[in-house]
Amino acid sequence: MQQREEKQLEASLESLITQVAHVKNALHSFILKLEYERLTWPSVLDNFALLSGQLNTINKLLKSEKTPSFRNQVIIPLLLSQDRDDDLAKLTEQRVPVFSHEIVPDYLRTKPDPEVEEQEKQLSVEAARIGPEAAQKQIQALNKLCSNLLEKLSNPRDDRDAESTAMRQNKASFSPADTNELVGAVAFGKGLSRCRPPGPVAPGHPGQGPMMSGGPTLQQVTIGGGGAGQQGGLGGPVPPQQQGKMPGSIKTNIKSASASMHPYSR
Repeated sequence: MQQREEKQLEASLESLITQVAHVKNALHSFILKLEYERLTWPSVLDNFALLSGQLNTINKLLKSEKTPSFRNQVIIPLLLSQDRDDDLAKLTEQRVPVFSHEIVPDYLRTKPDPEVEEQEKQLSVEAARIGPEAAQKQIQALNKLCSNLLEKLSNPRDDRDAESTAMRQNKASFSPADTNELVGAVAFGKGLSRCRPPGPVAPGHPGQGPMMSGGPTLQQVTIGGGGAGQQGGLGGPVPPQQQGKMPGSIKTNIKSASASMHPYSR
């Protein structure tokens, strides 16, 4: 009698381990699909249906008359060790390499953790304190929230796209004044500073050289005098009586113009 029960228990355990392995493989495949594939909603429902069918098979197996009651079976650890057990690691797929005092309370536990039990007691006490009217109000509020959420989800996608497009069109994304100011600064130099930064000028700087520090390159001469006939513009003719020498006023004007144009050549 005892041997028959042991054989029946072993057969039930093997069948249960096989069904659990099927559930594990289905979960692993589903997780890989979620990570590396773009599943459609019908495909997700098919995977959930597969998992649900496998779990129902396990429940039927546990409720079967041929399956002994596992609640009457007690598992007692006969040997605890801090050393690595290769056989145990192989059976558990490298999840439990050592069967030690730290592992046993977690893997052989038949009741929730004390902290979880305490939280369940607190929730039970709070649920008992809530009266029927308050519970009904909370249920109605939750149902209303769920109804609103379902209504938003059931709206066509085109409506949501149209609303988002309208919001983007109504919201200004640029400033015309800033755009005009930027175009004016780039095209015409409007608003840019014309001051030269202080400091010595590098000898190889573009636009700076011996000609800038030497004699004048632009000569705009204004001959002092009274009438219009005594004023010579840029490149204008020099009167015959002054061809042999340059008047002192012209030299002074040239020097002052050169000094004002090139303040760094002093």
